[in-house]
Amino acid sequence: MSKERYSCTVTPDQSVTTKCCARLGSSSIIIMSRSLYKGPNVDERILGKIAGKKPGESDVIKIWKRGSVISPEMVGFTFGIHNGREHIPVLIAEEMVGHKFGEFSPTKKFHRHGGKMQKELEQKKKEAEIAAAKAAKSAG
Repeated sequence: MSKERYSCTVTPDQSVTTKCCARLGSSSIIIMSRSLYKGPNVDERILGKIAGKKPGESDVIKIWKRGSVISPEMVGFTFGIHNGREHIPVLIAEEMVGHKFGEFSPTKKFHRHGGKMQKELEQKKKEAEIAAAKAAKSAG
């Protein structure tokens, strides 16, 4: 059995958001957006936690539901979004409405790219900053 890769193209006039990850036989994998009649996936418990409170007044509100959508009532509150290990505090701004909580709490720690060469470049940059700071200190 040979492994073949297929590619699909999505035209701008299509109404369904598609991501063609793989193609199995004649059907392709399609990821669709949530149906409009269902409305956004907002957890009622989260809305209950902010009910009766003013934005900026309360402490961090801990939540575990990363798939819940941010609603306009949540603007100004600080939520502790669970990333699998700890709660990361995130202040909700107006631009975040409509996005999901999980987008603002990364689950994986980023380790820098590069190896020995990258390390040498960073060392030279650090030495240059130290030299510039010494020059500024002696001049001023």
